[in-house]
Amino acid sequence: MLITETLRTSRHDDMIDITRRVAAAITESGVQDGIALVYCPHTTAGITIQENADPDVKHDILLRLNEVYPWEHPKYRHAEGNTAAHLKALTTGTSQQIIISGGRPLLGRWQGIYFCEFDGPRTREFTVKIISDGQ
Repeated sequence: MLITETLRTSRHDDMIDITRRVAAAITESGVQDGIALVYCPHTTAGITIQENADPDVKHDILLRLNEVYPWEHPKYRHAEGNTAAHLKALTTGTSQQIIISGGRPLLGRWQGIYFCEFDGPRTREFTVKIISDGQ
């Protein structure tokens, strides 16, 4: 089963918790055990699994990514001017695999699935591919 979701990002850099949307896709699929692949088809956004209990974690991650990859740099050559967004997306990656157990995503107590926006605000998509283990 393949489900594509649309979301609207509201900030230049943001981490949007999509855990419930992924869990809903798993429920809709009816798969009890398998894998959910969450994929981002954008070159200036990514998918990560990170702590979702303390909002300061998101703040600190984005703060450090902005320090490592500043928006302006005299040696950047990319004509669109969003090299930093590409580098941040490279760091987070375009996908995550989540084990499905008992019809739910198998995540740690503090984990959530995040869509990471690095060049917003924009209308974005992510895709969830649900694969049953066939048992």
